[in-house]
Amino acid sequence: MKIALLGYGKMGKEIEKIALSKNHTISFIADLANKDYSFTELKNADVAIEFSQPDAVLSNIDKCFQANLPVVVGTTGWYNEFEKIQERCLSQNQTLFYATNFSVGVNIFFEVNKQLAKLMNPHAEYEVDMEEIHHIHKLDSPSGTGITLANGIIENLDRKTAWTENEHATADEVKINAKRMGEVPGTHTVNYSSSIDKSTITHDPKNRIGFASGAVLASEWLVGKKGVFTMKHLLNF
Repeated sequence: MKIALLGYGKMGKEIEKIALSKNHTISFIADLANKDYSFTELKNADVAIEFSQPDAVLSNIDKCFQANLPVVVGTTGWYNEFEKIQERCLSQNQTLFYATNFSVGVNIFFEVNKQLAKLMNPHAEYEVDMEEIHHIHKLDSPSGTGITLANGIIENLDRKTAWTENEHATADEVKINAKRMGEVPGTHTVNYSSSIDKSTITHDPKNRIGFASGAVLASEWLVGKKGVFTMKHLLNF
């Protein structure tokens, strides 16, 4: 399979290593030096993997659609435009796979988080909050993973209707404490606390390999499909 890498930072380089180890080839690389590339340069690829920056992702998706190229998008911070992109993808018979996190472990963690919120729903004495720690290069705050976790809580915990980064959250808000430290790949913790005890679930990645492996797995799965897909489709959740 021939892969176009749109974004060639630490994640892009890790994806390249894994793709090559699985006998795929890298047919095109877009980075800061050639960010104004033409969609015609994507024509030789079978799929694109997009891990760039929030200010570049929409342009990269647009070029993939122009090239009729399936695209796997790992960049976050663009979801306010998601409905427009989804509508365009479907109306133009294109292919988009997006995820706030491509780690298989994190996506299982998402499901555990939802189930825990359901179990805690009858127990109003437990207050919920979240903490995420990412590397200092992370541009969006909270992260897409953090927002996905918060939304999973909101969907299953009747007493919460929104999330916030404000220090003083209101009773109906899930507080997210987003920290940026060193080179941490992305640790996420959900806490349920009462006057009696505290229950905590945490996902703590050891490196970026899980994220990159999931992105390559998604690109392999995506070829030949049309529509909009997520890790739920890949993992049959």
